[in-house]
Amino acid sequence: MSTGLPTTTLGSNGPLVGVQGLGCMGMSEFYGPTDTTEALATLDRALELGVTLFDTADIYGLGHNEELIGPFVRANRDRVVLATKYGIERRADDPTYRGVNNRPEYIRSAVDASLRRLGVEVIDLYYMHRRDPGVPLAESVGAMAELVAAGKVRHLGLSEVTGAELREAHAVHPIAALQSEWSIFSRDVEQSAVGAAAELGVAFVPYSPLGRGFLTGAFASAGQLTADDFRQYQPRFSGDNAKANAALVEPIRAIAAARGATPAQIALAWVHQRAEVHGLSVVPIPGTRRRSRLEENTAAATLHLTEEELATLEPIAGKVAGERYPDMSSTSAARE
Repeated sequence: MSTGLPTTTLGSNGPLVGVQGLGCMGMSEFYGPTDTTEALATLDRALELGVTLFDTADIYGLGHNEELIGPFVRANRDRVVLATKYGIERRADDPTYRGVNNRPEYIRSAVDASLRRLGVEVIDLYYMHRRDPGVPLAESVGAMAELVAAGKVRHLGLSEVTGAELREAHAVHPIAALQSEWSIFSRDVEQSAVGAAAELGVAFVPYSPLGRGFLTGAFASAGQLTADDFRQYQPRFSGDNAKANAALVEPIRAIAAARGATPAQIALAWVHQRAEVHGLSVVPIPGTRRRSRLEENTAAATLHLTEEELATLEPIAGKVAGERYPDMSSTSAARE
């Protein structure tokens, strides 16, 4: 039975979705060991709670994540809004390799591979995962538009682009959603991307709205993570950066305690409130593999912070130590 999660539209003519989605990446890799049975149960519970946007990508687990959620998507096809992505290349023989590929021929092969792994005939929202400045944006978005015309994709999205790039892409074909990191810790998207999205009627889908878990207060350094957790290599989780950033969570803890909420709920409520602050649809996609965390997260969608609480949280992002990634070259911040 649904709890009545509020809904919003992705883009001017996009699908209606619950105002909070689910990031599925961690069900396959990156955040340490996972329990597949519990992960699959989390998908079912999400749908019960009114979550309808489920987010994956072709690189998560080298295709495993698409295969993992495929049966769930097929079983609930009329209720699930399926989002996946192309654009980052990985190699099975070199776990550290990351490439970016936006060539039209690559896009055409990538979508077919995703459709096969997912076992579906059409993808609801297809994102360019990262932008390759070496390929004209019009060529890449033009190839994506051809997928819409061919019936393989319903709506287009972009990830980690600037406001100028969003405008350029939207002029080629309507963009339904822009996905980028946005949280109390990470606000560089407010420089240009958020304003452009609001102007164009593009929905914003914040990933890592909990600062990759830092904002939950569950841990304070890379030393508390398992050996196969990629956050060990993220600058914000290392050494003095981690120590400084852990201190920044204290005001969030204080607000949570006063509210009878959790730090994660306060952090998510802040992201949800960006919708009214900036005048656009905002659908964060916190990732989790456990039903208990999912229930905690979705409860934040209707939590409204006061002006005083927002003012307390306002300066935090400017004090965060360390970049979001060891290499920021393929993010929007590098091209602003």
